[in-house]
Amino acid sequence: MIARKSAEPSPEGIARSNRKRLAAEDGARALADAERQAIEVRKNMARLRELREAKEVADIGFRASLPAPAPTKRKNRSAR
Repeated sequence: MIARKSAEPSPEGIARSNRKRLAAEDGARALADAERQAIEVRKNMARLRELREAKEVADIGFRASLPAPAPTKRKNRSAR
């Protein structure tokens, strides 16, 4: 015998299609959330990079304003 598909879907089929639809929506939401987090991370990294570079420039300027260290004399080593 050949089984025919009925015109109206079965309750199992309806539940399966609902699960697939919900999974697709959840997946799309998760991808959008991951993209949004990645953008926030890149913005924060750029902000921190700018702060670090500004600090390095300030440190270089501060070191340049300090007097040069006095040369130290070498100690004579005694033979053992």
